Amino acid sequence: MRSQTAIFSKLVRDFMRDRPPTVLPGTPCAEAIRQMFGDHASSVVVIDANGRLLGILTEQDVTRRIAFQIPPETPVEQIMTRRVLTIPAGEYLYHAIGRMRRYNLRHLPVLDENRVVIGILDLYDALSAASEQMMQQIDLITHEGTLDGLKQVKTAQVELAAELLDDGLPAPEIQALLTHINNDIYRRVTDMCIASLVAEGWGQPPVDFSVIVMGSGGRGENFIGPDQDNGFIIEDYPDEKHNRIDGYFMELASRLVTTLDTVGLPLCRGYCMAINPMWRKTLSQWFRQLDGWGRKRNRIALQLSDIFFDFQPVWGHHHELAGRLRGHVTKMLSEDRAFLRAMYEETSDHNVGLGLFGGFVTEKEDPYYRGQINLKHHALLPLVEAARLLSLREGVEQTGTLARIDALHELGILNANEREDLKGAFVQITNLLLGQQIADFRTGRKVTYFIHPDSLSKRSKEHLVNAMKAIDRLRDRVRAELTGNLS
Repeated sequence: MRSQTAIFSKLVRDFMRDRPPTVLPGTPCAEAIRQMFGDHASSVVVIDANGRLLGILTEQDVTRRIAFQIPPETPVEQIMTRRVLTIPAGEYLYHAIGRMRRYNLRHLPVLDENRVVIGILDLYDALSAASEQMMQQIDLITHEGTLDGLKQVKTAQVELAAELLDDGLPAPEIQALLTHINNDIYRRVTDMCIASLVAEGWGQPPVDFSVIVMGSGGRGENFIGPDQDNGFIIEDYPDEKHNRIDGYFMELASRLVTTLDTVGLPLCRGYCMAINPMWRKTLSQWFRQLDGWGRKRNRIALQLSDIFFDFQPVWGHHHELAGRLRGHVTKMLSEDRAFLRAMYEETSDHNVGLGLFGGFVTEKEDPYYRGQINLKHHALLPLVEAARLLSLREGVEQTGTLARIDALHELGILNANEREDLKGAFVQITNLLLGQQIADFRTGRKVTYFIHPDSLSKRSKEHLVNAMKAIDRLRDRVRAELTGNLS
């Protein structure tokens, strides 16, 4: 099953062939064809003196336009295809597959960041990485980067998740795929917003920056319909340039969050978005803010840290800024264990939803959900939070819950049985939640994290109880190790 989703994380550069033969304008067609077949290539690209693409000549062009029709000395630029679709080397492979299928292309020139041709993608090479079952889904989620296209991508996510879950793919893998698609939307929307700023005279970003996502997006654990949790890490710049540079990023942030909301990623009700100056800072400002949270340790600081510590970059020419910020977090917590203790105490009321006699603790206040279990608040979050606290204590920089559990086992913090019990608990709970959310979506009900115990089989109930007991044991351990409280 894993091969079904592997296609969504592969890059064009990993599947492209070496750069095809190249010729300059003015090269006779006969010479271009000789180079093509001499190199056993199916195409030749026409470039200028700087290596930038001008056109392409393919085997089909040779058959249709050249054979028996024109003199061999005809300059290649008179015959080549000029309107050539291309793909960046760092683009996801499934985007390339979708584009090639949509426009019936066999070849797609691959460009570097300077738009210089560095390779060529062959359709058959690309298709070799994808199963037939994934083709329809690839077609659905590779619309061009328009607002309507991205809206359709968001809509297609639910059916994609449903099909994969019906096929038996574990929910964490589906969550990773949903997160990947959402983060790809972030990337594409950021590019759209920057392009609109350039077109309106704002220019390119005045300094380097990175877009980060936090919460479930940073962990790679999105369910259906997550809201926005995002921020900017901006390269340091002189104070005298603040008004101009921050003005640019204020405008970019406004366009970004508005567009994301339009395509189906709702605004964060807690205002955890780059339009809020708290989440839009230079690297040095981020350092100072984190140090301030560490000193204060008040409720607000702890809640903000809980959101922030799972951050991951989703846009940026490189991830140096995010890497330096992650390093600061790791160093800060290694020197301030009291902060981790305060973080635990802030979440100490996030109890596992089991009663004294092993029964489920269900909703009693909200009449609509009375008798149901909030699996997010009373099962999933207690596990996520406990794994996060132990990982932060040990300097583990992975943010995904399963990856954190594996890392803690490798460090000797968790034994083999604990690892398997906790990973099994995570899979069990996310399977139940994702299945319920898909059912809610299909029937037009509000998508939530509630599930009714009566909807579970006896075996599923037993497994859920065992999963919650494993999480409760982990919570007890974290409490004892961070606070010294054994009861």
